[in-house]
Amino acid sequence: MAEPNTTGQETLEESMERLETILDTLEGDDISLEESFALYQKGMKLVQSCKEKIDTVEKKILIMNGDGGLDEF
Repeated sequence: MAEPNTTGQETLEESMERLETILDTLEGDDISLEESFALYQKGMKLVQSCKEKIDTVEKKILIMNGDGGLDEF
């Protein structure tokens, strides 16, 4: 189980869970067109946020080389 988020910013895992909840709701039968559109917009914002978080992490991943320097992974 993940530790509680104390940074005030949503983690990637939390964002992915919210996306999953949105998808489950959108796949349901009891949702109006207006609600679907609002959830779609929230979902697209979450997708963008997740993409930015992943890009940030990818840029930070480094491997120490044999000379003690750092190389991108």
